[in-house]
Amino acid sequence: MGLAAVAVAAHLTAAEPALAQGAPPAPPVTVANPVSRSVQQWDEHTARIEPLARVEIRPRVSGQVTQVHFQDGATVRAGDLLFTLDQRPFQIAAASARAEVARNEARVTVAEQQVARYAPLVAQRFSPEADMDNRRSALREAQAGVAAARAALGQAELDLEFSQIRAPRAGRVSDRRVDAGNLVQQGTSLMTTLVALDQVYAVFDASEAQYLRYARAARGGMRPDGAQQGTPVQLRLLDETEFRHEGQLDFVDSVFDARSGTIRGRAIVANRDFLLTPGSFARLRLFVGDSDAVMIPDTAILADQGGRMVLTVTPENTVAPKPVQLGQLVDGLRVIRSGLTAQDRVIIGGLHRARPGAAVTAQQGRIGPSPLASAD
Repeated sequence: MGLAAVAVAAHLTAAEPALAQGAPPAPPVTVANPVSRSVQQWDEHTARIEPLARVEIRPRVSGQVTQVHFQDGATVRAGDLLFTLDQRPFQIAAASARAEVARNEARVTVAEQQVARYAPLVAQRFSPEADMDNRRSALREAQAGVAAARAALGQAELDLEFSQIRAPRAGRVSDRRVDAGNLVQQGTSLMTTLVALDQVYAVFDASEAQYLRYARAARGGMRPDGAQQGTPVQLRLLDETEFRHEGQLDFVDSVFDARSGTIRGRAIVANRDFLLTPGSFARLRLFVGDSDAVMIPDTAILADQGGRMVLTVTPENTVAPKPVQLGQLVDGLRVIRSGLTAQDRVIIGGLHRARPGAAVTAQQGRIGPSPLASAD
């Protein structure tokens, strides 16, 4: 055999394994159908904490501050003494009003005696009827004087009471704005502020689409007249991982905001440990209702510029991406609000080997609270 024939034979022998191998096989991926069951649907919002009540403490009488009875930031009960004004002017005014009451009562006594003395004289016609009319008029005038004096006394005693400025309700006071020795003006000078903190408002904004979904789920809508009062809400602070704080929907605004296209909702949340501080932000979950849902593990969800998507395998064993809308976590699985059905085969393992439109070898897996998938 010549050298050329030997070379051709060697080339053909080396090419036989490559021809026998052919195209590389489709990469394996693990697929599973989404879990389908009834779940409680919650929507999450960013909420702003607001006080249930905010009171600006201003004096109801003018005077000089003599004492401050609280520590800045203290928790107070309704009726606790906060400030005392100089009471001497008010005590003098009250004493003067009491003396005026006594003077007018003495006039009433004299007028009554005059009427009693003239009554028999008029009856026996020893005195004209006009004199009796004058005596009765003087009695009524004296009685009116007593009523006016007693009213003035009541006002003086009320001003004396107002010289002690007390907490109108339980809550936490801010820092003092005036110290002892300052003059304060009635209804003008801000002395401190008080916020009620045993309960707080959690205020949030819902989109028009969310509102319509709530309204349809409620079969009559979330109306500002209180029709949806009692809808549960849950709250968590920024450093918390669980929704520990619970409350109820309290109010829904009557109109949408024209600029943002959202509608304002408000919930009342208990604040027993005073952690919910007005002005802070939190995550709020609003109960939407029970409904059938499909769920998949978070590890099967991808992100791109258009949003979130999952990769599925078609009956032809090719990879097809599907955009999805996400819901809350339930037992470690993510609720998919739209984009998937219970019959879709979702890739839960081998995602790094799957390319949209490419062929794959689908291996059946199972989704549970902890998804079981073949090792990559």
